Parts: sequence; structure tokens; C-alpha cells
Amino acid sequence: MKRFVAFVAVLAMSGCSTIERIELPDNVKVVEQSLPPTKSFSASRPTPPARSNTNIAADFLDLHFALESGVELPVFTRFETPVTVRLTGTPTASMQRDLTSLLNRIRREARIDIRQIPEGPANITIEAVTQRDIQRILPNAACFVVPNSSSLEEYRRDRRKPKSSWTELQRRERLGIFIPADVSPQEIRDCLHEELAQALGPLNDLYHLPDSVFNDDNIHTVLTGFDMLILRAAYSPELRSGMSREQVEAVIPGLLSRLNPRGDRLPVQPLTETPREWVDAINKALGPGPGSPRQLRAAKRAAEIGRQQGWTDHRRAYPHYLMGRMIQFRDPAAALQNYQIALQFLNTSPGTEVHRAHVTAQTASFALAQDKGPEILPDLNAAIDVITRAENASLLATLLLLKSEALKQAGQEQQARAVRLDSIGWARYGFGSDLVARSLAEGDAGTSRNNTGG
Repeated sequence: MKRFVAFVAVLAMSGCSTIERIELPDNVKVVEQSLPPTKSFSASRPTPPARSNTNIAADFLDLHFALESGVELPVFTRFETPVTVRLTGTPTASMQRDLTSLLNRIRREARIDIRQIPEGPANITIEAVTQRDIQRILPNAACFVVPNSSSLEEYRRDRRKPKSSWTELQRRERLGIFIPADVSPQEIRDCLHEELAQALGPLNDLYHLPDSVFNDDNIHTVLTGFDMLILRAAYSPELRSGMSREQVEAVIPGLLSRLNPRGDRLPVQPLTETPREWVDAINKALGPGPGSPRQLRAAKRAAEIGRQQGWTDHRRAYPHYLMGRMIQFRDPAAALQNYQIALQFLNTSPGTEVHRAHVTAQTASFALAQDKGPEILPDLNAAIDVITRAENASLLATLLLLKSEALKQAGQEQQARAVRLDSIGWARYGFGSDLVARSLAEGDAGTSRNNTGG
């Protein structure tokens, strides 16, 4: 059980922080060579948007006419010609595979004319760099997209010029995306999805969206059915670069009726705006590290703002989920209480299956600590199905590890071993092979020391 807990803890904590890549010791290299093969997702199965077209129309405007900072954009912009994409720098094999898969999805689901080219000038250049390269320019960014640059060096040189300002853009012709190649395959893929989607479409994120990567809560890691509808609408013939918000507002209802007729039959959901104060508090709570007192205060402030707003949706739940993550090792009882509060709101909020699966990954650990593995197997199986569809390998690996321990507690040793091996394959994609190998090797060493000392 100690080794299991240590492995889950290492993987869970790695999901919240940047992992420094270092030279692996020999014992870790041996473990890495013996790991099960890295797994990856095949065909995507996105869930269609399940909200009213009236709500989606409002979201479309808010997504396209503002930046994440709140700065308003004067006009609608997009590419007006078939879009070319070039991959440069030092990309990994998984990066190319995931880019090919993503471009296929965009062509198929968003109906955008987009293709990769091997050389020459491209509309979108994706440069594979290092984490350190990115952090020298934007310390808090995992990856980013900018206008009118085709290399990190060009952006570094021209970042303060008008050409690099989104507010000056009238149409999109040349953009640069910068993604670290020295992180896990899933981190690379997640950056590809978010940054390529922003290169093509929305530049804003909205915390009230429960079903989108255009949301800084990082609950969704790949483009959803809603996201593909937003991109398809952005490249419909009714729109063009240079249109004002009022002009887009006039045509977007009819456009959505044509693309998403189901949305005309769904009820309009009342929605309150997300105050900037809440966004700022969440941003502070999401800072680097396992959860400082300052971060915890920020999460509590966000929870209080949500209460004052009278929210009952996922925004009300999210600060409690963050607080649970911050305190689960030093105050398990309080952490569990926060997870239960989060679930109270998520259970009555439509479209939050992925959110609930994130919470299940935390509450299951508490149940296993009390030897309640057989009781939580149904919840784990449901969460595994949801997260498999959501294509989140790191969370899937964690859920499978938890299921393995639950099966062991239920006396199903052989099935528990099979599930655990499966989890390692997903962990190699979600967390990176070196982290998985290191955690397993250290777990073995830790177990040996404990046995010797005992």
C-alpha cells in the first residue's frame, strides 16, 4: 500500500507543476526500459454541444471580441485563405502524430481548409522549443501563440512592436505557436489543441464554459464538440475579417441555426457574468507549487465570491476542488469536505461529467485508505469511461491505479495487476516515461529501505 500511495502521489502532484528534466540514474533507466508500451488515444468521440444556440451565440461574441486580460478587440479576425501549418524546431515523434490527428479533426469537424507543409513560409508556424526558452520570455506560460512571428527569436526581437499586438490585427495571415518539446506527450498535445484553436479562432477564455478548452480551469484537455462548433462557425461564409461585434451579432443566430439545429430546441440557460475579482482570485490560486497560504486564501476568496453571486454551477465548485487539492496531505478531513461541497454543485450542473471525474480521482483515495475499494469500483469505472472519452491520459492513469488498488482490496489480484500495467502505459503518455520510471524506481527503493529498517 505504501508504494501504491507514493506512486499516486508523485503522479498527482506532477499534474500541478512543471517537471525539471534531468539525467536519469542507472536504476531508473533500467526501470524505464522494462515499462509497458506507451499508450495513446485513437479515434476521438467528442460530445456535441448541449446548450442553447442563444447561449452559444453570446459565447461566440465574448470569445472573439476580447482577450483573456479583458481587453476588447475592435474587429473579428480569421484566416481568409486555406491555412498552412509548418512544424519546426525539435519536435518529438508524438508531437507530429498528435498534430496530424488534430489537423484531421479540424478538417473533418470544423470544416476548415487546413494542411501541413514540410517547408517554406506558412500561415501558422509551430516551433518546438524548450521549457526554459519559453519561460525566459513568459515565465508563467506553458506555451503560447502570437501574431506576425514565425520563430521564437523573431518574437523575442519584435514583441514590443505593434505587429505583435492582437488589438492591431485586422486579419490573420502569419502566426507563431511555441510549444515545449521536453515535456510529456500529453502536455505537448494539450498545447497543440489549445494554441492551434486560438491561432484559428477565439483569443479569450471564459470560466463559465463547462464544455470547452477555452476555459483556464484545464478541466478539458482536447477540443470538444462545442469548440469545434465555434471554429466551424468562425470559418462560415457569413463571416469575414474586419466585421464589428454588432455585425457578427446580427448574423451569428442564423449561422448557428444552420450548423447546430439541435441548439434551437434547447432551453436558454440564465447565466451571470464572471467578475474579474473571481478570475483574479482563481489565477492566484492556480500559481505554481503545491498550495501556499497565499494560494489557499485566494481560493477561499473565490469560493466566497461564488457564494455572493448565488452561483450553483461548476464555478461554485471549482474553488472547493482547488482547496481540496491544496490541503489533502496536511488536512485530509477538510480536503474531503471541500470535495464533497464541490460534488454537491457538480451533481446538479449539466455537462460536468469530466469535472466530477476529477473529483472522483481525489475522493477515491480517501475511500481506499479506509479499505472501501469494493464500494467505490462503480464510481471509478464511470469516471474511467468519462476520462477515456475526454482523452486525458494523466488522469486516466491515476484512475486506473486507484481501480487497481480497489480490485486488490476486493480480492481480485490478477485483474488488479492487469489494470495497473494498463495504467503505466497511459502514465507514460500523460506524465512522461522518465517520471513514471523514476517514481517506480524510487518506490522500489523506498519499500526496500522500509523493510530493511523494520
